[in-house]
Formats: sequence, structure tokens, C-alpha cells
Amino acid sequence: MGEAVKESLQAAIDRVGNPVELLRNQARRAFSHGFGFVPAEFTNWRAEALAWHTSCVLMDQSHHMVDLFVEGPDTVRLLEHLGVNSFATFGNNKAKQFVAVNNDGYYIGDCVLVGLSDRSADLVGRRTALDWVEYNALTGDWDVTVERDPQSIERGGLPPKLYRYEIQGPATAALVEKLTGQPMPEVRFFGMTAFTIAGKPVRAIRHGMAGQVGFELFGPWADGTTVRAEILRVGGEFGLQQVGSVAYSTANLESGWIPGPMPAIYTDETLTGYREWLPAGSAGSLAGSLFSSDVTDYYVTPYDLGYGRHVKFDHEFVGMDALRDRAAGPQRRKVTLVWNPEDAGRIFSSLWTPGPTFKYFSLPKARYGQFQMDEVRVGGERVGISMDCGYVVRDQAVVSLAVVDEQFARPGTQVRVLWGEDPVSDKPSVEPHEQFEVRATVEAAPLDSFARTRYRGASRS
Repeated sequence: MGEAVKESLQAAIDRVGNPVELLRNQARRAFSHGFGFVPAEFTNWRAEALAWHTSCVLMDQSHHMVDLFVEGPDTVRLLEHLGVNSFATFGNNKAKQFVAVNNDGYYIGDCVLVGLSDRSADLVGRRTALDWVEYNALTGDWDVTVERDPQSIERGGLPPKLYRYEIQGPATAALVEKLTGQPMPEVRFFGMTAFTIAGKPVRAIRHGMAGQVGFELFGPWADGTTVRAEILRVGGEFGLQQVGSVAYSTANLESGWIPGPMPAIYTDETLTGYREWLPAGSAGSLAGSLFSSDVTDYYVTPYDLGYGRHVKFDHEFVGMDALRDRAAGPQRRKVTLVWNPEDAGRIFSSLWTPGPTFKYFSLPKARYGQFQMDEVRVGGERVGISMDCGYVVRDQAVVSLAVVDEQFARPGTQVRVLWGEDPVSDKPSVEPHEQFEVRATVEAAPLDSFARTRYRGASRS
């Protein structure tokens, strides 16, 4: 018998009748680093999260991200057509944060883009941006080939094509010099360089998940065991700690990167073909107190997410005219919300005290859907969306990353986050509960002063 035909995203929306209803009740849990291929903890997640501030850490990113390899004469032309970024200097050994929008200028996805040669590239990250690039490569008039390497959980027991390790923290420079036998290279944020570690050639991107100086190292999977063993051997001298999947999940809260905003693909008739191509399972799940039957209320722009610096109108790209109009209008700003300690404690204590029980807050990361969307309120009115929340060990604080209307983005502004769902959805991660308004204070994003002021400088500094 032939393989059953999988339902498309468009067919699922048509069946349910509304994309919000579909997403709110999807039986898909929140995105998780490693999916069992990376230990949850090597020591404990508190010590591991502190180590990227005090010494240095090794993070294994080989298993949880998707790679899309694009190769051919039209590689750069395709990416330039879809990305808001400038590609004037892109090519071999160049890297950037690739950002794509729809025809109305709303965010579809972002990922790390690495130039493997002048006519081939690797897009690395969550599937939203990669799906969009792959669909356009396959359906458009582009002289390219594409190859997808999925997450390890979807690879049927086969190894990844590439290992991907990240080392970061204040001792990274000394560690790299000891590993390579060379002075620390002068590499700016998202710049690339090459190392030799244990006799193996290694490509390195100056990048770090937690907003500390670091490098993302990658190369053929067959070299990964040797490279990892050498990093661990040499790293002992510098207090290197391995980071498990639990601590890793909180790193973005410090660097200020919002993972996985909802892609603006559920409306727009010109995207019908794309939704018919996408499997329904790729739709993700929607969680949080923001409840609207209009799915566009969940959409964001690159400016909302702090990606305005990437938008360059030096080339024609999908959504360019709409995005130019949005650039001239009022903006929302990305901020960190520091939750009131008493209110955060009340969420936890509701588990063992008389009275209402509030939505369970999982430590250290409380995301319970792939797209976490909680209302941010001032005076009972919605002024933004809280999109990722958890506990930051060094600051001993519960925080969330949010986008808020510009007039409420000043540090020190008092807001409230509505925590929990009403009505309660059918997701398996959601139990019966009542909603609760949490007082919060607006602070900068990134919250960490080093990440905010020095992170994007040269690696030697």
C-alpha cells in the first residue's frame, strides 16, 4: 500500500475553519533543545547557566536545528529576493542573520545564513524561514538545488551532516588560543574565521546564544568527536562546563533573541500555494493569554523584533514596499520584562495554597507552546505581546521578552503580563487553571549589560 497523503496546512485550516483555532489546539509541545540527543543536565542547570558568565561553556547545537543547503548559480539571487538583508558583500565565509517577510511586511522567519562558497549557502535554525526558502527554490525559476538536513529526531537514526558546537564565556579567548596555538583572531559579531583543532579544519562564526563572547564551530560530522574531545580536554584548564538542554533553553533570555515568533503565513491569498505545500504538522502550536480570532493580531514585523538594523532597501525583495511603509509608521519595541517577585511567587504557591490555581510555570523555561503569546497590559488595555519567559539564574529573576508599543518601551515603565489561557485550550501541556495578572517592569533587551553594550564588538575585546 502507498504512503498516506499528509494533510496540508491549508487543508487543516479549511477543516477547522480558523487558523487560530487550529494553532491553539495543536497537540504539539513547545520547541525543546536536543530532543533527548543532548542530556538535560551535565551538572545542574543553575551552575551551567552561571558558567557562561564566570568561565566558559560548551553547547552542543548539532541536533535541534534544521539545515537547508542551497547550491547553484542563483543561490545569492534567490536569497536576496527573499531576505530583507543586503547581500552586497555576501559570499564564501560570510554569515548573517537572514530575515524574511511576507508581502505585507510581516515576519515569516529568521535564521543564521552561512556562505559555504560564492554559490552555496547553509541556512540554519528553526524551520519557518527554511520552509519559505525551500518552497520558493522548488517552485520558482531559480537555478539552484536544495537539500534539507532535519533535526535528529526526524532523521531516522542517521547522523547530522555537520556537527555544531558553541563555546562562549569570558575565558573563550584564552581557550581558543590554547586550542589553536594561535593568537585570538580579530573577528566582529557574525564574522567568520577558520581554526585547526586536533588537526581538523573548523569553520567558526563569531556568535553566542547567551550574549557572551563566543564562537559557533562547525564541520563534517565525522570530525565532531575528535574536535569535541579536544575542546573538553583543553577546556578543563579554563573551567569549561558542558551545558545541557535545560540551561541552554534560557540563554536567549539574556541575549535578547526571541525564538520562534509566529510566522505570518496563515493569511494572504498569494500564499495559498505555500500553505498547500506545507504539511499541517509544521503549523506549530499557539499558547498564551492573547486570544483573538484574527490571526493577524499575532503577527510581528522585523522592527518589532529588533531586526530593523538588518533591513536594507538596496535590493528588491518580497514585502519591500510594505516594509518601507511600516518603517515610516509607529513601531513596537523589543524589551525585557522583569516580573514582580511576589507575583511570580504567587504563581508557584498557588499549587499548594487554598484558592485558584494558576497556569503551571515550568522552571527554568515556561514556554508551553511553540508560539508563546501573552498579553502585556497597561490600564487593562493591550499594549504588547510577551513572547518568551523563564528564569535568569544570574539575576535571580523571572523575565520575559516582549514587543510593546513605543510609548511603553522606556526602562522603568510598569506593565502587567496576563498569564494563562481563557478559554483553556486542548494542548496536552495545558491543565485547568485561572488567569493571573503579573506586575512587571520594562527593562532593556538584552537585559545583560555586556550583551547590550559590548557583545557585538570584536572578539579580542
